[in-house]
Amino acid sequence: MTSLIIPGGASTAASSSVRLSNTETRLVEQAKGVLRGNWLGYATKPAPHLYPYQWSWDSAFIAMGYAHYDQERAMQELRSLFDGQWNNGLLPHIVFHEWGNVDKVYFPGPDYWQTERSPYAPRYVETSGIVQPPVHATAALHIYRHAQDQALAHDFLSELFPQLVAWHDYLYRERNLNQDGLIYIRHPWESGQDNSPLWDRVMQRMVLTPDGVPSYTRVDTRHINAAERPSDADYDRYVYLLAHARDCHYDEALIQRDCPFLVQDVLFNALLVQSNRDLAAIATLLGLDASPFEQWAQQTTQSMNTTLWNPNDGSYLSYDLVTQETIPTCVASSFSPLYAQIPNADQAAEMITHLLSPSFQSSAFGKWAIPSCSLQEKGFCAHLYWRGPIWINLNWILCRGLQTYGYVAEATQLRRTTLRMLKRSGFHEYFHPDSGDGLGSSHFSWSAALLLDLILG
Repeated sequence: MTSLIIPGGASTAASSSVRLSNTETRLVEQAKGVLRGNWLGYATKPAPHLYPYQWSWDSAFIAMGYAHYDQERAMQELRSLFDGQWNNGLLPHIVFHEWGNVDKVYFPGPDYWQTERSPYAPRYVETSGIVQPPVHATAALHIYRHAQDQALAHDFLSELFPQLVAWHDYLYRERNLNQDGLIYIRHPWESGQDNSPLWDRVMQRMVLTPDGVPSYTRVDTRHINAAERPSDADYDRYVYLLAHARDCHYDEALIQRDCPFLVQDVLFNALLVQSNRDLAAIATLLGLDASPFEQWAQQTTQSMNTTLWNPNDGSYLSYDLVTQETIPTCVASSFSPLYAQIPNADQAAEMITHLLSPSFQSSAFGKWAIPSCSLQEKGFCAHLYWRGPIWINLNWILCRGLQTYGYVAEATQLRRTTLRMLKRSGFHEYFHPDSGDGLGSSHFSWSAALLLDLILG
């Protein structure tokens, strides 16, 4: 056995020891190597070729991994991301700190987003014009709790707090269409689950004419097998929605009028509830009023239970604001409210029974788990991006949710299965739910970072 000392934080002893096996020690060093290889000098790219810039929720997960061994880099990860925040509080899903030849590097780049059309977009750095799930207050608090230098971490929270508040305020001010605390997304990319079967109904009703989609050239399939990536038909719709927001000058009031994609997503709102609670905890640490953030968390929790809870099969389902109906598709993120302590004990028991059913493989997590989409969904596909493969961030979220409700054995088994899969196949973007083989990009940063948290946290 090898002993690794984890520095103490706000919720740990001053110097607690975690004993690692030789296998775990090797995995930890390999994960650090992935993050070291993807370091850009100011932030960490998600992967070597496919994602060459800085992504929003990726950086939050990455910062949580760094927090266990490099506090400065963890703080820099979030600082760098918030350098791209808009004046209205919007936190963009991509920050293009360095910009090269768009056609050879990444699509869509700044030339396509044209965020300068908005009076709120920054003029000193290029960004995208959409957002990703809000896990940033959670990441900031995580850094503090695992800090080697507690005073420095406290200063960091004080520095970042106004930007975190502005980010959450933007969501409740601009994306809270019914004023019920349920935040909408206006592009599948904002969910982080780009081509999930969740969006099939919404996307299929978008009938596009040949001249309705701006000309574009994909770059992603130059790096990754096209069979593992969203289809060209998906991309046509992604680009259409991008152009719609761009043509509205990123004005939410204009976008809402006729955008065909306005969805109250379960994962986005569940992560927001937890981030509100963590923002309240940060406020308390800083000696500030935490009640506004607790109220946001309470309002969104109540509305998720009123609008998104589906008692028929024990899960939460997203809601289509355009057609005013529930989206009847169950995916792994349907259980993410467990992570944010949104369901009561009876609801949680129903959810976990569903999660442990054949819909999501085996009750013992004995093979590879958890597929990103129910095996019983029509749109399930074991190798295709968010339509079935396993994603480490979802496993991380569900591990925490299971443990929160006292399902410690199940959480432990899911953690072990996840670590075994990473050891077997490496730090891939996603994984085949039957074989456990790595898919998508290799050397994927959040897979490495969250392994560090699963082992060291």
